[in-house]
Amino acid sequence: MRPPEAPLAMPKQRLGDAAPRHRTPPRSLRWRKAAVGLGAIGITAFATREMYLVLAVAEMIPLEWALLSLFSINLAWITFGFVSATIGLVLVLTDRPRPSPPAQWRPRTKTAILFPVYNEDPAHICATVEAVAHALSTSAPGAFACFVLADTNRPGAALREEAALLALKAGEPTGCPIYYRRRTLNHERKSGNIEDFVRRWGAAFDHMIVFDADSYMETDTLLELVRRMEAAPDVGLIQTIPQLVGGRTVFARSQQFAAALYGPILGAGVAWWAGNEGNYWGHNAIIRLSAFAESAGLPAFPGTPPFGGPILSHDFIEAALLRKAGWKVLIARDLGGSYEEGPPSIIDLTIRDRRWCQGNLQHLSVLFRTRSMAWTNRLHLMIGIMSYLAAPLWMLLIGVGMALSLQAQFLRPEYFGNDISLFPRWPIIDSARALSLFGITMAILFAPKLYGLIYGLWTPLWRNTVGPLRLTAGVLAETVISVLIAPILLVAQSASVLAILTGQDSGWSPQHRRGGYAWGTILRRHGRTVLLGALLTTAAFAISPIFAAWLAPASIGMMLAPLLSKLTGSSALGGAAQRAGILITPYERDVPASVAAVTAREPSYAVLTAPDLNGLMADRYSRDQRAGLVDSLWILPPRTVHVPLATAIAKAEWLKDSETPLDDLLDDTEIMALLNDVTALEVATARWCGSNL
Repeated sequence: MRPPEAPLAMPKQRLGDAAPRHRTPPRSLRWRKAAVGLGAIGITAFATREMYLVLAVAEMIPLEWALLSLFSINLAWITFGFVSATIGLVLVLTDRPRPSPPAQWRPRTKTAILFPVYNEDPAHICATVEAVAHALSTSAPGAFACFVLADTNRPGAALREEAALLALKAGEPTGCPIYYRRRTLNHERKSGNIEDFVRRWGAAFDHMIVFDADSYMETDTLLELVRRMEAAPDVGLIQTIPQLVGGRTVFARSQQFAAALYGPILGAGVAWWAGNEGNYWGHNAIIRLSAFAESAGLPAFPGTPPFGGPILSHDFIEAALLRKAGWKVLIARDLGGSYEEGPPSIIDLTIRDRRWCQGNLQHLSVLFRTRSMAWTNRLHLMIGIMSYLAAPLWMLLIGVGMALSLQAQFLRPEYFGNDISLFPRWPIIDSARALSLFGITMAILFAPKLYGLIYGLWTPLWRNTVGPLRLTAGVLAETVISVLIAPILLVAQSASVLAILTGQDSGWSPQHRRGGYAWGTILRRHGRTVLLGALLTTAAFAISPIFAAWLAPASIGMMLAPLLSKLTGSSALGGAAQRAGILITPYERDVPASVAAVTAREPSYAVLTAPDLNGLMADRYSRDQRAGLVDSLWILPPRTVHVPLATAIAKAEWLKDSETPLDDLLDDTEIMALLNDVTALEVATARWCGSNL
């Protein structure tokens, strides 16, 4: 189940060290960054001046200065994306067809396809691995190998995973071997999982392509990534731009429609200004193993989580370290055939976002600790940080605006201060200018949606598969949904930032990928959002009905959060929308071959059953059959006892006269320790089975 080890050293990097001298840094297209930055600064400066003139009709008070500051910070974040998207629109509208690769080209190098999994659905994982392995075995025999790298730590999931892997290995193609390794000790989470592969087998391969648990990639895309790496020995990483597929709920369909229509525009803009200093999103990318090993070993931060410990959002840092070491990091925005699934519901998105938020806020430490990091990579990190800090900043902006309104409504104005003045200080604003500024802000905010509509109407792919009417209806539907759920996500992200800043660790929970929550869970998850919406609405009506109407898009979304969460997370409504042709994407009209291949294979794994621990102990054949799956390497410090393993064996002896099944007497860590050690499982079986089986 595992090939002979071919170790490749992967030293931990010191973020404070200067950049290595042995490689010439790739060219940085600074004028492109300057163009985007200056464009964003110019628009922000103009709008900030207009806001100042709105507020400065009379003498500015502290709350107005706070409002002006928050407005300028939030607008700078929006305008940067607006300018980048504007450039992206020009690029996608002027694109020329990509030339086809040479017909006779075949890989000269060896590439490992990695599937890191953590308590995932084994039927889906094995169907994906089987589809990829068989396709590559036919297209490029001997050039690829697939590795399922499991960090699974739940006994039931582990045993189902083993049953699926045994079935997968039974049909393994000769031209693309499939290997399986499950770690006992999940050090450093996903980044540690990948690092373990590099340290044990990295020298046997030139490249690795990392899949996520819900990734799909076309065979031609995999081959083209390898071809580009072989043609450019100075490139360390090439990141594709995955499209979302497989959405069944209204929320997932809305997300995948937005990604399919707006994603190419936003991706083109980022790829243009990033140039040779692109980013890495953790999956659907190819990485040069020698470059990754020499320069991307991640250190742990001192202290405890949430800011200390392993780096959670490791991908951004790995890209920065590759670039720091002189390797190019590219975003292949012209390369299609890369897909993934999105979260099925608002709750699933917020659970995932909580972990991402912690990882991105950790990057604050990286910015201060790392020397010689390219400014473009610092910009990538700041964009990631701001994507979460923007939420509490918007909440503060709403709060300050409401405080100003409450002050004007209920507090007696101080018409004359302590100094002598002939004219009173009226707390007034320029309403006409404020309305004009509001229109400009909304135009900047919603411009990417208009850009997407233009792109869809211009592009034959959308015109011929979806059509102008359904495209326009989809943009309107997605806009309405995004406006309604934006306040819910605003509250959730603000709460995540607050929790992290107060020292709460997100932990490491497996991602829920199928949706479907009961009302009790939904009400518990969105309770504080409803409460905040009710408080904002009450305060707004206390000011005036007009103010309440102005705040309604935010407050109504908050108060209806449970209902919106339930409806948008419904597969039935999602199916109805699909049948009605709402939120249709080209990838639904013409299903990618990689997605169809997995869908066809998945049922054969879904019907497999696996024994529990007691059933395994009672069945010698099952134990012998799975023995090859178990990785005997436990990376423990010298003279260290793995306590769960020792207690599991001891309990098997001490409690052997109990009538209770052994797996009911052991906790998950103890059961996993037995499952991950063939000898220990035999010892425990011998001790327990004497009187129980």
